[in-house]
Amino acid sequence: MMNASDRQQLLDTLVPHGVLRAGINMSNFLLVNQTDDAGLPNGVSPAMARALADELGVELKLIAYEGPGDVADAATRDEWDIANIALETERAKVIQFSPAYCEIQATYLTPPGSAIMTMEQVDQPGHRIAVKARSAYDLWLTRHIKQATLMRASTLDESFELFRDEKLDVLAGLRPKLLQQQAQMPGSRLFDDSFMAVQQCMGCQVDKPAAAEFVQDFVNRAKASGLVASLIRKFEVEGRLSVAP
Repeated sequence: MMNASDRQQLLDTLVPHGVLRAGINMSNFLLVNQTDDAGLPNGVSPAMARALADELGVELKLIAYEGPGDVADAATRDEWDIANIALETERAKVIQFSPAYCEIQATYLTPPGSAIMTMEQVDQPGHRIAVKARSAYDLWLTRHIKQATLMRASTLDESFELFRDEKLDVLAGLRPKLLQQQAQMPGSRLFDDSFMAVQQCMGCQVDKPAAAEFVQDFVNRAKASGLVASLIRKFEVEGRLSVAP
C-alpha cells in the first residue's frame, strides 16, 4: 500500500497538471470502437485509461490523435501523461512502455490468382506490399523486409485502395481489418499465419521511471484481475483482440 508521501510524489510526476491526460490512437478501430454519452471516444483503450485515472483518484482527459505515429511524435511535447499505443522498438526511444495488455495479429492478404503461398515468398525482389504508414506493423516490416518494396498509404482504407488499384502483390494489415477487406475482393487469400502480433501497451515519458513502474504494475494487475478480458467482452471485440500473455 502506498503511503501518502509516495502517492503525492507519484501524482506530481504522473499527473503534473492535476488531470490525467491520455494520448489515444484513434485509428485502431478495435481499441476505440464506440463513443460514450458525452460523445467522447470509448472502447478498450479509453476504458483502460479511465481505470487508471480512477485508481489515481483524478479526472481523465482524452487526447485524440489520428494515428500511432502522431501519438509518438507528441511524446516530447508535454501533450499527454500516458499514451495508449502499440509497443514498437523505435517508439521505445521516447516512450517507456508497460507490458502489453492486449494484442492483435498482423498478417497478409494476396489478390486472386497470386502465386504467393507462404510467408517466405512475400519478401522477394519485385514484390510490392501495401501498408498503412507508421503503423506498428509498418515499422516491423521496415526492419524485416529486405527485398520487396513497401508502398505506404495514410489510412487502413487507403492501403487497401492502393493494393487494389495499383494491383500490388500483398496487403499487410491487422487480421480483423483484412477479413473485412477480403470480402471486398472475391478470390483473395488471407494468410493463416501471422508475421507479428501488434501488442497494445500503456506508456509514459522515458524520464519518469517511478511513473512508468506504477503504470507497469497497473497493467499487470489489470490483466491478472480479469479487467482487460472484461473490457474486451464489454466492447464486443472478442476473437479480434486477445489478452496479451
